[in-house]
Amino acid sequence: MQIWEPTYECMPREELQQLQLERLQATINRVYKNVTCYRNKFNELGIVPEDIQSLDDLRKLPFTTKEDLRLNYPYGMFAVPLREVVRIHSSSGTTGKPTVVGYTKHDIKVWSNLVARFMTAAGVTHDDVVQVAFGYGLFTGAFGLHYGAETIGASVIPMSSGNTEKQIMIMQDYKTTALVSTPSYAITIADRMEKMGIDPKTLSLKVGLFGGEPWSEAMRKEIESRLFISATDNYGLSEVIGPGIAGDCEYKCGMHIFEDAFIPEIIDPDTGEVLPPGSVGELVLTTLTKEAFPMIRYRTRDITCLDYSPCACGRTMVRMRKTMGRSDDMLIIKGVNVFPSQIEEVLFAIEGCQPHYQIIVDRKGTLDTLEIQIEVTENIFFDEMKRQRAFLEMVEKRIDSVLGVGATVKLVEPNSIPRHEGKAQRVIDRRKL
Repeated sequence: MQIWEPTYECMPREELQQLQLERLQATINRVYKNVTCYRNKFNELGIVPEDIQSLDDLRKLPFTTKEDLRLNYPYGMFAVPLREVVRIHSSSGTTGKPTVVGYTKHDIKVWSNLVARFMTAAGVTHDDVVQVAFGYGLFTGAFGLHYGAETIGASVIPMSSGNTEKQIMIMQDYKTTALVSTPSYAITIADRMEKMGIDPKTLSLKVGLFGGEPWSEAMRKEIESRLFISATDNYGLSEVIGPGIAGDCEYKCGMHIFEDAFIPEIIDPDTGEVLPPGSVGELVLTTLTKEAFPMIRYRTRDITCLDYSPCACGRTMVRMRKTMGRSDDMLIIKGVNVFPSQIEEVLFAIEGCQPHYQIIVDRKGTLDTLEIQIEVTENIFFDEMKRQRAFLEMVEKRIDSVLGVGATVKLVEPNSIPRHEGKAQRVIDRRKL
C-alpha cells in the first residue's frame, strides 16, 4: 500500500473539494439509510440526502456529540451489521457509559494508512525501530501507531505503557529510533534517565511521535533538548478514527489534516456558528471514508484554528494548530476563560521551573481561587527567602498578564508532583466535589 500519497496530499484544492463532496454525499446516504439516530435527526430538520449539493450544505446538518454515542450505546451508531465489524474499541467511560466504535476490515486498512502517512511525514521509514509506550487495550492510540508503523515496514516494539526503567533498557538494548507516547510521559522518561545517569545521546532515538493530550511548543522544545530527538505532534480521536486525523510534517508548522478522509470545520463553541478561516474555535469533524462508524459533524470539544496557507513541504491540506485546550475542560475563574495550556506556556518559558505542575481550583465562600503548584530546581526551592519571594512574584505577574486573572503560585520541591504513565492530570477542580 502506498504511504506517501501525492494524489491526495498535494491535490489542488478545487479537485480536493470535489473529492470531498462526492465522498460526503456517499456518507450521508449511508448514515441516512443505516443509522437510526442520524435518520431521526435529519427528519426532525426536514433534511434528505439529496439536499446536500455542495460542501457549504454541510452546515445544514446537525452536530453529533458524545452524548449521542452514549445514548446509542453500544452499537446503535454502527452503519454496518455487527458481522462486518472486525474490531471494537471504546473510551475509558470514566464519566459514564463508554463510547464504543467499530471498524470493518476496510476501515482498518484506511486507518493504518492514515497513521502511516503522518508517521512518514514526521520522518519514520522502514528502517526504524518504533517503541510504542501507549497502553494497549480498548484505547485506540497504541494499535493505531502500531499498525501505521507496520504499514511503513518499520519494526515495532509493543512495549505498552509504564515500567519506565524497563522502557529505557529496551531503548538501549533494542536500538529504538522512534518513541510513541504522550508528551508528558516523554518528560517522565527524560527525568528517569537523568536519575539513572544515562546520557540520552548514547541512545539511537531520533524522533518522537506524541499525542493523547494537549501540549505546548515550550514542552516540545523541552523534550527535544532533553532527549535529543525531533518531537512531532499528531492528533486523533477514538470517536472519529483514533490517531490518523492529522500530524506534523518535517517543518512542524501545524498538523496537516488528511482532508481526503475528513472535513474540518471551526465553530463558535457557544453558538455553533461556523467561523471564517483563521478563527479560533471548536474543531468539528466529518468522516468521509469510514464504513462501520461514520461521524457527521462530530463536536470534538478541542479548541484550535486552521491554516490554509501553503506549507513548505508541498502538501496542500489544511493545517491545524496544536490544540489549545478543550471547550469542556476550559476553566472559568472569576468570569475569565482559562485554559491549562496558557499556564503551561508561561511556566515553560521561565528558567528554573520544572516541566511538572498542577492547577488547583477551589472556592472560598462565593469566590473562585486558582493555585498553581510548580516544581522548581533545587537551587530555587532552597534559595534564601528574599530571592525566592522575588521569583514567586515574577511568576505570578507573568501568569496574571497572560490569563487576566490572578493566581497563587506555590513552589514545590522536585519530584513532589505525581507522575503519570499516560495522560498527566494537570487540573484538580475542587469546586466539583
